[in-house]
Amino acid sequence: MACGACGNQVRCEKFSPAHTQVQWTDDAAEACPRIRARVAAGEPSARVRSCDALRESIARAVEEGALTVDGTREAEQAGGVYATVAVTDG
Repeated sequence: MACGACGNQVRCEKFSPAHTQVQWTDDAAEACPRIRARVAAGEPSARVRSCDALRESIARAVEEGALTVDGTREAEQAGGVYATVAVTDG
């Protein structure tokens, strides 16, 4: 999954509409300019859980059907449902 704002790549799983699991492929504070700015401003990196642009990209991927919600735990045991999609603004 690629962030529509900065292009940072993450792995993303949806187990329910409310449960999104994101696995960063690089250090978030280095890969994401929004998180990097918050850390540079003094916010501890452990407290910065995500950025709005990434959340919007994930929501758009779900709406467009590129990332599906899988409520079964069998998917997790089998490696999950991972989507590699490029979501762009506009």
